[in-house]
Amino acid sequence: MPIPEDVTGDEIDKDVRQELQSLPKTLAEDVARNLVMVARLLDEDPEGAYGYSRVALRLASRVAAVREAAGFAAYANQKYGEALAEFRAAKRMTGNIDLWPVMADCERGLERPEKALDMAGAPEVHKLDKAGQVEMRLVAAGARRDLGQLDAAIVTLQSPELAANSVQPWTARLRYAYADALLAAGRESEAREWFAKAVEADRDGSTDASDRLAELDGVEFVDAMVGDAEEDDQAPASDSPKVDKAEAEVEDEGDLEVEDDVEDEGDLEVEGDLEVEGDLEVEGDLEVEGDLEVEDDVDVEDEGENDKD
Repeated sequence: MPIPEDVTGDEIDKDVRQELQSLPKTLAEDVARNLVMVARLLDEDPEGAYGYSRVALRLASRVAAVREAAGFAAYANQKYGEALAEFRAAKRMTGNIDLWPVMADCERGLERPEKALDMAGAPEVHKLDKAGQVEMRLVAAGARRDLGQLDAAIVTLQSPELAANSVQPWTARLRYAYADALLAAGRESEAREWFAKAVEADRDGSTDASDRLAELDGVEFVDAMVGDAEEDDQAPASDSPKVDKAEAEVEDEGDLEVEDDVEDEGDLEVEGDLEVEGDLEVEGDLEVEGDLEVEDDVDVEDEGENDKD
């Protein structure tokens, strides 16, 4: 797969670069560049990221960082069985348990929520850092919801991290999950409160909490362009055209009936009848080949012609 020239491979994390030192230099550079592309595309183009991950995997399947990257690319494409296999391989190579929560979530993706709950209660969870433990709690709550256990999901999310006033990287997602579980259980007023708290903590827009809050408040967002188009489509058609301060020439090959004033700063040419129920003011030529009927004043300012056939 093609890689942009500006991608050198030096962009990768130093720990990953150290892992790649076990490879020949040229091979290490190729693998690094593919890993950079995986990281670049993972959110915006998961399929593209997956493609680059497969290249890296083919080049260096014995590097733990490559297996981990391949796992996340597969996970982003909902290839949960493949992702789980790659995460397990990475864990075997390093002994690191940081991937435990996402491995449990893969079990959920494979429709095995009971297995995810077993992992949530395993000793490995106690070895996770705070962020990993919160992530594990989110996965466990999701597994409870998969099983239809809404009340248990709510209780699972109730924790010191949820009650804390300080904002951490996981705070918005934790509050959002709690609000969503409350709403699913029919506790709308509480859900609204926690969606609002999620909005306060969501500094990087990682959730759609603001949209969910607006939805609960009955606010609808309408695209301005779409709204204008709909207004144009729904505008009632007038039986006769209304002309007001036209700055160009007006030419009509049929009858022109106007129920208001006509002010035209150019030429007014009508090949049929012209009927105006208000004032008629023309600063250019006025040419009417049919009948001219004006119920009020007629004012033509022109050094040229004022014709009526």
